Amino acid sequence: MKTGNQNGKNGFSAALVDLYERAGYARVEPAILQPAEIFLELSGEELRRRLFIFTDSTGDELCLRPDLTIPVCRAHIEKKGQAANYCYLGPIFRDRGGGSGEYLQAGIEQLGREDKSAADAECLMLALDSAKVFGIDAPAIRMGDVGLFSALVAALKLPPAWQRRLLKDFNRTGTLEADLASLRSKSDPRASHAGVLAALEGADPKAARAFVTDLLSIAGISAVGGRTVEEIAERFLEQSSRGATSDLAPEAASVLEKYLRIAGDPDEALTALRALAAEAKLDLSEALEAFEQRTGFIAAAGIDVSKIKFATAFGRALDYYSGMVFELYDPFERVNWPLAAGGRYDNLLTLLGNPSPVPAVGFAAWVEELEKAGGAA
Repeated sequence: MKTGNQNGKNGFSAALVDLYERAGYARVEPAILQPAEIFLELSGEELRRRLFIFTDSTGDELCLRPDLTIPVCRAHIEKKGQAANYCYLGPIFRDRGGGSGEYLQAGIEQLGREDKSAADAECLMLALDSAKVFGIDAPAIRMGDVGLFSALVAALKLPPAWQRRLLKDFNRTGTLEADLASLRSKSDPRASHAGVLAALEGADPKAARAFVTDLLSIAGISAVGGRTVEEIAERFLEQSSRGATSDLAPEAASVLEKYLRIAGDPDEALTALRALAAEAKLDLSEALEAFEQRTGFIAAAGIDVSKIKFATAFGRALDYYSGMVFELYDPFERVNWPLAAGGRYDNLLTLLGNPSPVPAVGFAAWVEELEKAGGAA
């Protein structure tokens, strides 16, 4: 399927593909129709709401691809590929509340490269070069690091159910604040179903989830407030873990709140993160060393690190990110949508069925937004 604006204005879109191919990325064109289940399971809540889903003649649910990262990774797995670099240019489909819902997207996916810090820097550099194709020489850079948050949550030694909940809610507006309030709470929300929760405390998570699922199924409950039986079971497990966190939880909440207030350029953020780790007596050395190394590679690529707006609370509305995340914006704020965005997603290929983990990083560039920002420059 080709769209009317496939080549973009003044050949800009073709220039993007040429940029990526010269950098060693092979162009691929994944299928437009994709299994809906994959995106429903692995994408963030924000993207799931914007899918165009339909059922085919066999009863299978399909969707128009809402992005190209998952389709490219699926194709890579099917080929049983080793390390590889891919680029793309084509339409994606999202409901943004009006218009056709079809958008032209270009981008790259770098799969299997072990030197992650250097790969991250190259990814960011190519995103900036993409903006330069449209005459945007200094887009605003916003950056975060999901891996740092994961390392902090692990270092706090919260029960596994709480760790999963915090990581799951990191990119969801309002929910992380509610989690912190719950961690601080002295009240016990378990009283109304204490018997079930007492039976679950300390149980194997898989067996406990099956137990709750069976109870709800026996009661004829398939969904409550939009949550599936599995999601309800997960909440039961989270609440059953509260008994083990009564002494630790308020202190952990305080550390998390301090962490989420850290912002500045990457060097400033690193100083603040080291101070917090020392104050809270947490070992974040491995994560902070990786952070510092990546910053060094970014600076070596010629990017002015002092211009990057890093924030520990910054994330992207896709659940599969696992490390650096970033977005590029029009520096004059004439275009409100990101011009390009991406990051590291080392767990995605495993979630898609690959037998072993694959280091992965990439970004997508929004051609229409780049054209608008470049034309206004």
